Amino acid sequence: MKALALVVACVATGALLAGCSSAGKPTNKDDSAFTYLLDRKPNWTENKVEVLPSLPLASNLIPFDVSGNTPLTFAVDAKSLSVGDDGVVRYTVVVTSPSGAHNVNYEGIRCDTYEWRQYAGLNADHDGWDDTVATPFARIEDSALNGYQAALYQDYFCANRAPTGNAKVITDNMRVHRTASSQIH
Repeated sequence: MKALALVVACVATGALLAGCSSAGKPTNKDDSAFTYLLDRKPNWTENKVEVLPSLPLASNLIPFDVSGNTPLTFAVDAKSLSVGDDGVVRYTVVVTSPSGAHNVNYEGIRCDTYEWRQYAGLNADHDGWDDTVATPFARIEDSALNGYQAALYQDYFCANRAPTGNAKVITDNMRVHRTASSQIH
């Protein structure tokens, strides 16, 4: 009786293993790009930027740190900052040189992909936007010298591949220099 039970168990185990091995053969497929079903985004579509914000006023600028190694200063226009339902934080940045020259751009940072793009820059007459300088999304560079997009992404705009909050939350955090790393307890 024990011998019959052992034979039945062996046959059942063998059939189970045969079924498993025929279900999927080992492959050389790269699984490093694996994503969970719930993490997959349906075909992402960027919100259209149909209206550009007003040019920044000095009273609305919020300075932020990028690196102690750069002579440039950086600020975001609080009135221009918005968080889209597409996961893009849009803002006007003002970069100022020690001589007082300004570079003003309207940009967006896409939190889920660590990318940024430029929508417009200050025109040659310094009285409006030039949208001919618009760029597609590109990977954010982690340059320590002038990598302000990386600083904005990491310190204020994004956490866990999503915006850290609405525009008010982000600007409030920037005003008091409450960075993402300072909120870790």
